[in-house]
Amino acid sequence: MPAFEITVASADDMRLLADWADAEGWNPGHTDGQAFFAADPRGFLIGRLDGEPAACVSVVRYGSDFAFLGFYITRPSLRGQGYGMRVWDAGMARLAGRNVGLDGVVAQQDNYRKSGFRSAWNNIRYEGTPYADTAVPSGITLVDARTLPFDQLAAYDRQFFPAPCDSFLAPWIAAPRRTAVAALHDGELHGFAVMRRCRAASRIGPLYAGSPEVAAALVGALSATAPGEPVAIDVPDINASAVRLAERLGLTPSFETARMYTGAVPRIDHEGLFGVTSLELG
Repeated sequence: MPAFEITVASADDMRLLADWADAEGWNPGHTDGQAFFAADPRGFLIGRLDGEPAACVSVVRYGSDFAFLGFYITRPSLRGQGYGMRVWDAGMARLAGRNVGLDGVVAQQDNYRKSGFRSAWNNIRYEGTPYADTAVPSGITLVDARTLPFDQLAAYDRQFFPAPCDSFLAPWIAAPRRTAVAALHDGELHGFAVMRRCRAASRIGPLYAGSPEVAAALVGALSATAPGEPVAIDVPDINASAVRLAERLGLTPSFETARMYTGAVPRIDHEGLFGVTSLELG
């Protein structure tokens, strides 16, 4: 019988996870792995069949009672043989007792429901080259987010995420091949966004803002760092203003997932959430 073993992934394994995600059409960022691995180094599992990677899942824990599941992939030639389910079960066992979130692709949503997940909203990836007016609103100043005290950014981020995630947020901002912009009004944060270079369109996430006008200004500032190149934003359809903004910017839907949870839908600021940070880690 083939030997199947599940282990915690190494830092080098993160490149393999990115390659598999790219093959699925998920468009991973070039340096996402640095932030992913820092978030929870024991939160990435790989199942190996006779020593060769066969399936993977990420089960990253945040705080004391929340977690996020992602990177659930089985090598295509091995699908339907139960290896992915064994890795899934090992991952879910690590998250026992927590409210677990995930972003499920359409083809897998029924399977996730059978495992106890319930849909909260859809994330629609809008993609293209922004062309609408993205002027900075009066009274708003845009600055490099990396120049702000980290505590200020972390407190603002906490309005939009169910648990503290400082160990993820810090490298997410600082990793290479990305730009982070904050919107200030009288020294207070009214918006924050990060754009990272990816294998296809650059992805903007998070995209937090106090208004659609501020969100548009952040998209404009980030897009200006790569003129004429496409961007992608995973827009939560629970925020109708975010959907309208994406359409006004001339972006079009290209991909869709369902945000799902095993427990109650966390209470966060949906009105200010114009683009989720990551489909892999929440």
